[in-house]
Amino acid sequence: MGQATVSGTRAVDRATALLTHIITAGSPPQLGALAREFNIPKSTTSRLISALERQGFVKRDRNGAFLPGDVLTRFAREQNQDSVLVARMRPILEELAALTGETANLAISGNGSLKIIDQVDSNFMLGVTNWIDKDVPYHCSALGKVLLAYGAISIQSGPLPKLTPKSITNRAKLLVELESIRKTGYAIIDGELEDGLVAVSAPVRESDGRVVASISISGPITRLSMKDLNRIGLLIIEKINEATTSPQNQMKHGKAGAA
Repeated sequence: MGQATVSGTRAVDRATALLTHIITAGSPPQLGALAREFNIPKSTTSRLISALERQGFVKRDRNGAFLPGDVLTRFAREQNQDSVLVARMRPILEELAALTGETANLAISGNGSLKIIDQVDSNFMLGVTNWIDKDVPYHCSALGKVLLAYGAISIQSGPLPKLTPKSITNRAKLLVELESIRKTGYAIIDGELEDGLVAVSAPVRESDGRVVASISISGPITRLSMKDLNRIGLLIIEKINEATTSPQNQMKHGKAGAA
């Protein structure tokens, strides 16, 4: 291992140690305190902290002390929001999976592709796939089409990947379908993500009407006909509406009126 590699590794180790200390410190540490804590020259500490600061991992308060940066606080906030959403929507997924016998999923917009954050499996072995954390394009999935249709995410620039012969890769055709989704209130795919896989999805809204997530039911075409998918699409809408307009949910969101 060359000297440059050793130096680079040492710098990474020092930077991560500094970052960990800043995140876990009871009060924001100053530059001098960090240098003393890790026995690193103040000039070297300053360079390492500056690199972390440029990347958004740390920031300074009004006194020049160091705090976790926007990259970390945004990640923590998003993870917390995901957990809250999963807790709110989990009973709906469980009910829909029980009523249909098929797989129920909850998804939000991710960085470049759909982010599936919860799943309740089908009663059947055939067609069960764990979709959580899988890379799923928006335009090929019912969950993603809902988010596109209601403006939770924009259509990506560049070519749209063709995952199967049925994948919609023409933007004009996709826009027509998104308009149709807004009219019916739900999206359907038929073999566009995987051959033989069908799914239907509807939007989850916040109290201000913004679509923040989508819920789907999916399974093999051998079990779910187009008639089934249309019926389930209306069922998903019904169950989401029941949950989000219940008195308990309104109280949680500060919307309960006088008794």
